[in-house]
Amino acid sequence: MKEKNQLFRRVKVRTLILIVLMTIGVGIIVLLQLKDSPFNPSGKPPLGKGVPAPNFSLPDIEGKKVSLTNFKGKIVLLNIWATWCAPCVAEMPSMEKLYQELKGEGFEIIAVSIDESGAKTVLPFMERYDLSFPALTNPKGDIKNLYQITGVPESFILDQNGIIVEKIIGPRDWADSEAIRYFRNIIQSN
Repeated sequence: MKEKNQLFRRVKVRTLILIVLMTIGVGIIVLLQLKDSPFNPSGKPPLGKGVPAPNFSLPDIEGKKVSLTNFKGKIVLLNIWATWCAPCVAEMPSMEKLYQELKGEGFEIIAVSIDESGAKTVLPFMERYDLSFPALTNPKGDIKNLYQITGVPESFILDQNGIIVEKIIGPRDWADSEAIRYFRNIIQSN
């Protein structure tokens, strides 16, 4: 009986500790989402729906500087990725199919690689997978902070005014009929 009481007490203490830790974790997550949070020293609002996409200028795989503002007036799928990322590699063929399906309809894909070796790695990758959408390189990875990403791949769908419509974490099948319909709806509604 004494052992049962001790076991019961230990379970209650562990449960209480777990509840306290979970509450602290949820509190931290909420604080991280707030613009004026002490955990957000930049004071910048988190990037998400309705927020203007930060502009950038990066070299493409041939060394030519390209700015996000070059794509104003188009719906943009901005994808941040790396050649060493298996989920990134897996979604690239579907991105190419989406690009081929919509490229003449006011739509553009911009794939920003964070590979440290830049075009030296990205160009052969694009050729090997027969990818024709624009690929930019960011060997220093500045775009990770600019777009507040937590990993790769992460994608942002931008409207014709450069406003973020969606933020997508993780890989997708971009050639899925629902995805194509989604982009066509955005294109037609703007």
